[in-house]
Amino acid sequence: MSQPFAIAVIGATGTVGETIVQILEERDFPLSELHLLASAESSGTSLPFKGKNLRAREVDAFDFSRVGLAFFAAGAAISRSFAPRALQAGCSVIDLSGAFDHQQASLLVPEINAAQLAGRSAPLLLSNPGSAATALALALAPLREVLDIQRVDVTACMAVSTLGREGVSELARQTAELLNMRPLEPRFYDRQVAFNLLAQVGTPDEHGHAPQEKRLVSELRELLALPLLKVCATCIQVPVFFGDSFSISLQTAQDVDLALVNKRLDAAPGVELVDAGDYPTPVGDAVGQDVVYVGRVRRGIDDSRQLSLWLTCDNVRKGAALNAVQVAELLIKGHV
Repeated sequence: MSQPFAIAVIGATGTVGETIVQILEERDFPLSELHLLASAESSGTSLPFKGKNLRAREVDAFDFSRVGLAFFAAGAAISRSFAPRALQAGCSVIDLSGAFDHQQASLLVPEINAAQLAGRSAPLLLSNPGSAATALALALAPLREVLDIQRVDVTACMAVSTLGREGVSELARQTAELLNMRPLEPRFYDRQVAFNLLAQVGTPDEHGHAPQEKRLVSELRELLALPLLKVCATCIQVPVFFGDSFSISLQTAQDVDLALVNKRLDAAPGVELVDAGDYPTPVGDAVGQDVVYVGRVRRGIDDSRQLSLWLTCDNVRKGAALNAVQVAELLIKGHV
C-alpha cells in the first residue's frame, strides 16, 4: 500500500463518520494524520483511534491543503459548501451525501466499477452511492452477463439509522415509552415508528416519489451501466436500528437459469449467498458484517422469466462507510 498520508473525516461524530474512523483503524489504513471535523455543535467530541482519543474540530476553519483526501459524511449542504474548497486546495473528496450528480462526481463501488479510476489523477471528486444502491448493485451486477434484465421492482425496508442519530434516538425513545406504558409523543418522525411501518422515507415530490427512491433509481442505473433500465422503488421505514433489507423482483428477457444465478452470486465479491431453505436477517446476520447477504433466490410462481431475491446488509457499515474506505484504498494506490 502507498506511503502514509493525511486524511480528514467531515461529519466524524455522526453514525457514518464514526464508522469510517473505526474501519480506518480496523483495516490499518496508512495514515500520517487523521483530522476529525464536525459542526460547531459537535466540535469538541472525542473519538477513540488506535489507543488515543482524537478531538473533533470545526470544519469551517480547516485548511484542506493539510490533507490529501477527505471523506464528506455530514450531509449535502456541508458537501456543497466545503468540497469545492477541498478540491481547490488539491485534496481529493469522497462524498457520501449524494450532493453531486453523476456528471460532477463518479459513482464508485470498487467491486463493480473500479476501472473508472484508470488514468485519472488527483484531486478527484468521487461519490459514494446511497447504502441501498450499493447493496442492490453488488447483488445485481454479477447477474448482468447471464440475465437480460428488463425491469427491477424493489421494496427497500430501511433502518432508522438511514436518517442518522436522530432516527436511532427516536426509535429508542418511542420504544421505551410504549414498553413503559407512557403516552407516545412523535418528534423526529411525524407518527409512531416503534412497532410500526411507515410507507415512505422523507417527503415525496409532487408525483409521490421520495428523495431516497429517486436517488436509488438513478444510482442503480449508473452502477449497472444500464441507463434505460426500468426501476420501480418503494422505500419504507421499518423499526430496525441498523440493517436495510430488500425484496427484489427482476423481469428478464429469457428463462432464468437458477443454477447459474446461484453460481454467479456465490462467486461475487462482497456478496454472501445463503443456502436454500434459509434466509438472512439484518439483526441475526448483516449488522457489523462486510458483505451483502442474499437469500430466497427463486423463479416466479408462474413466470420463468422472473427472478426474486431477498437482500440484507448493514446500511451504515457495508452500505456506506466501508465502501467509502474501499474507494480510498483504491485512490492511494496511485491516484492521490
